[in-house]
Amino acid sequence: MYTSHFGLREVPFGITPDTSFFFSSPHSQEALNTLLVAAKNGEGFIKITGEVGTGKTLLCRKFMATLGEDFVTAYIPNPYLEPRTLMLALADELEIVLAKDVDQHQLLKSITARLVALAQDGKRVLLCLDEAQAIPVESLEALRLLTNLETEKRKLLQIVLFGQPELNRNLALDSIRQLAQRITFHYHLGPLSRDDLEFYLAHRLRIAGFGGARLFSRPAVRKLYAASGGIPRLVNILAHKALMLSYGQGRQQVSRQNVADAARDTLSIKRPRWPWLAALAVLLTAGAGLTWALST
Repeated sequence: MYTSHFGLREVPFGITPDTSFFFSSPHSQEALNTLLVAAKNGEGFIKITGEVGTGKTLLCRKFMATLGEDFVTAYIPNPYLEPRTLMLALADELEIVLAKDVDQHQLLKSITARLVALAQDGKRVLLCLDEAQAIPVESLEALRLLTNLETEKRKLLQIVLFGQPELNRNLALDSIRQLAQRITFHYHLGPLSRDDLEFYLAHRLRIAGFGGARLFSRPAVRKLYAASGGIPRLVNILAHKALMLSYGQGRQQVSRQNVADAARDTLSIKRPRWPWLAALAVLLTAGAGLTWALST
């Protein structure tokens, strides 16, 4: 691997959410601040949305790691579950021991008792649901009913929904309008700006142990932004591949061509927005070939 070649302790652009690499861009820091303020205010529902690859899972993990000892967190990464299974997953996260054949009444009673006990100990319970756009509507309604549990001063359970923009469409359904009305804090994660990207690259390289000068040339950074659109996951994929290409060439700096080659090798990079231009180019090429053939 290229780490020793560039003087790195570890790979700087992995796609696994690692909170040590969390980058406080204006978007991510505002989102984190929103989460922390909402959690401390005891709001029932909080919502974070963002396109694929904008860092929602990393933000979720950073948020949970930042919360103090007054919070007990439950995390469900794949909430595509029917209501009873979702409740069982919550019970498991809260370390509730249940009988094998527990019925729905006893399940809810056990969850309520656990939440009350934690509240009496001065703990706030917060459930984070990743990929929340996949939650079935009936399960969303079950979550709403859980947030009805409260003391005289605050909710017994707070819920944070992390999801793609499709989550907004689900919440707009008339059947769960009561849940949508309870979301008092929300934030939409956007891509990195061109300036943010420079700092993002430098930040991840520094965390990975890089102590040299500029590793990505300025033309490489411009190409990286153009190819990724500032989406952090795509930036990581392209930067990792470009580093591998530069290492393979024995170079000490990533070039624009390295990034361009990495982009061509990446299926998730968007194709041209105007496909008819590509088709026109093919027709013009074919027409030129026909003209040459007829003239010979």
